[in-house]
Amino acid sequence: MGTLLNEHLIKLLDAQEPPCLSLYQGTHRRHPENQQDPIRFRNLLKALEESLRQKYATKDVTPLLEPYRALADDADFWNHTLDGLAVFGGSAHFQVFRLQRSVGDLAIVADSFHIKPLVRILQSADRYQVLALNQREARLFEGNRDMLDEIELAPGVPRTITEALGEELSDPRLTVSSYGGAGGAGMRHGHGGKKDEVDIDRERFFRAVDRAVLAHHTRPAGLPLILAALPEHHAPFHSVSQNPFLAADGIRIDPGALSADQLRENAWRVAEPSFRARVAQLVDAFGAARGKDLASADASDISAAAVSGRVNTLLVEADRRMPGRLNADGGGIHQASGVDPEIDDLLDDIAEVVLKAGGEVIIVPEDQMPTDSGLAAIYRF
Repeated sequence: MGTLLNEHLIKLLDAQEPPCLSLYQGTHRRHPENQQDPIRFRNLLKALEESLRQKYATKDVTPLLEPYRALADDADFWNHTLDGLAVFGGSAHFQVFRLQRSVGDLAIVADSFHIKPLVRILQSADRYQVLALNQREARLFEGNRDMLDEIELAPGVPRTITEALGEELSDPRLTVSSYGGAGGAGMRHGHGGKKDEVDIDRERFFRAVDRAVLAHHTRPAGLPLILAALPEHHAPFHSVSQNPFLAADGIRIDPGALSADQLRENAWRVAEPSFRARVAQLVDAFGAARGKDLASADASDISAAAVSGRVNTLLVEADRRMPGRLNADGGGIHQASGVDPEIDDLLDDIAEVVLKAGGEVIIVPEDQMPTDSGLAAIYRF
């Protein structure tokens, strides 16, 4: 199980040796709702098995399903789920992701992994990270308009000023105690307790956190970073930060005084204007390109353009599915009923080809799509 990153999507695109098993399921965080989750998982597992048996012998089917069955029996896993689940399997591949967004229940066996729900999560414009910081410790959160969860800091990212500076603290005898709640400004005491030394240590700590978070979290995720800190800590952090993803605005409240939901509400107030602006910009760009014959909403035209590497940006309707398959050689499409175990989603296939060619895929809610076909492509030329 792991945190979903863009690099995982790329690996799924590369690790496609049929049959590719993709299972998605909405899950629950709390008891008693989560009791139904393993039951629904087993039902989806049966659907995978039925689809596999249409084409493959039992000796081939059994090993493919073994890791899924082991997961179904893992009681600890089902007691620690989030809002959704994605499980990918094949002859040499098995990977599980807990998701922060709910997904529709889906079980597909095809010649490639079904990635559109992951693209929706990774490419959605409403995702962000929050760095909760005071002069002693750092915590990192990731979320969207609906959810915010703390994520584990990667090795090499300092969690505390002691971890960052160790014996290099300006005065190892100096301690900082916080009275009146976590994350407060604190009262300094020690032998001398020089304010300039405390400020120097704080600056060095902020610089170390900024550098490590950028390298291990912000840049790999490609998400905006919102600073949550006391008002007096924003200017010092911004002055040393080299993070191009750091939002100019932030949360000017002691993060330790906020519940997780209050932190999410404050973060979304910062992130929402950028989210709306980005979607509007994409829709406007499509309209402008269409007027110059550099955009299309037709699946056949977009398929051919995707295969030839001409698609710069692809907007895909979030909950639309079009059973079919894209011929990656010539760009032709084959529509189907959806029962063929080697058939996935045509929209998913097109998105996959665009991503492999270095294009951008953005999943857009139905009410914000500029077309009614489920697709909108902006061409490079």
